[in-house]
Parts: sequence; C-alpha cells; structure tokens
Amino acid sequence: MTYCVGILVEEGLVMIADTRTNAGLDDISTYRKLHMFTKPGERVLALASAGNLSVTQSVLALLTEGVEDPDTGKPETIYDAPTMFRAAQLIGRAIRKVRTIERAGFEAAQLRFEVSFLFGGQIGDGPMRLYMIYSAGNFIACSQDAPFLQIGEHKYGKPILDRAVTYRTDIYDALKVGLVSMDSTMRSNLGVGLPIDLTVIRRNTCDTEVLHRIEAGEPYFHDLRERWSAALRAAHRAIPRPPYGPGTK
Repeated sequence: MTYCVGILVEEGLVMIADTRTNAGLDDISTYRKLHMFTKPGERVLALASAGNLSVTQSVLALLTEGVEDPDTGKPETIYDAPTMFRAAQLIGRAIRKVRTIERAGFEAAQLRFEVSFLFGGQIGDGPMRLYMIYSAGNFIACSQDAPFLQIGEHKYGKPILDRAVTYRTDIYDALKVGLVSMDSTMRSNLGVGLPIDLTVIRRNTCDTEVLHRIEAGEPYFHDLRERWSAALRAAHRAIPRPPYGPGTK
C-alpha cells in the first residue's frame, strides 16, 4: 500500500511519501514514490505516486521521453510544459497512453489499471499549484479552503490534517503535521512504512528548500512519534468520562 500527502499553504508546498511496496506478506520492497523534476530558477515539480508500480514507472518514463502534444504533434516532456496546468494535462495524457498500450495485457491477466498521482510545484512566475491526478487522466486542484490532498491509504491521516492544517499554517508546521499523519497511517497499516521521502518548496523560489529521506531510527521522527503518542494519552486522560453509565447524572 502507499500513503502520500501534499500540503499547499501560503508560504509554499510540502510533499511527503512513504516507500513501501508489497505484492503479498512475504514480498515487501522499497521504491521511491516521490519524484522531482527541477531546473533551479525555472521550475520545480514534485510528483508522488500510488498504485501499480509498473504503470507508475511507465508514466514517469514518458514524462521525460515525451508524449505527443495534440496541438503540435510533437513530443512534449515535463520540462517543456509552460504552466502547471499544462504539465498536469501532460501527466494525464501519459497515463492514458500507458492504459492504451497495456490494456490487453491487464485484461488478460484480470488486473485493474490503478494509478494516481499528487503533482505540485511552480513553473517560472506562474502560480504554485497542487493537483491530484486520477487513473483516467483527469485531475482536481487543491484549494485554500482544503489545503491538502492525499493518495493511497489516506483515511488514517486525514482527521489530523483536517483539524490542524489551514492555508495560513507555517510551512514547517505543515511538514510536522504531515509527518504526524504519516505516523498515524504507519501505525494502522503495515503496508505503509519507512523510509519516508519529503520535500519543502517555498513559493516563488523555483527550487527545493528541503529534500530529505527519513530512515529507520532517525532521532527526530522517533521523537515525533513518541511525543504524539504521549500527547494522545494525555488528552484521553484529561477528557472527562462520558456521563452515561449507572449512577451518573
């Protein structure tokens, strides 16, 4: 399984992804799911993936090799797209091309074509954007009212993001809350696990401010997990018991 989250706040963008893939309880591997496409000063793009690994890798290859532009008939790569919207459209075309190529094989093997992406960043002086791109190639944009998007095993981490993140949240507080949501997901689903890849991209810089991998045993993430668990236990003890039992008024 997978868990990836993107958080778009006033100061910039945070993207976090786990690296665990599995084809059964005895076949667990580590693959990077957060991919960067950068030309410092010109564009900085982050793409997080969930779903079938072979489909993901085929889409990534097409994004760098080129997908035909329907207007010009020429191949267009992720480095050619003039805007974030056009880049999201390019990813959608790449997904649909892979689906067309692989359809017969997937149907013969009775496999579902499953893939989704979080795509965020900035191109030139255009607006910073965060999109969720579906397996059909269509996509939605993140908004200020709901400043985060998730793919994969999202249900365990969403309540934390709902309560703690707003568009005005400090970018490193957003990173902290995103890591707490990742920890909650890891505790509830063994299909999500370390290492964790993350990036922080500050608005209007067109470069990464942080690009980091959290490995097992890293002190900060271990401390964050312990502190969050302790905070939950303390909150539980501080809340009065429900007044519903025998002898209560």
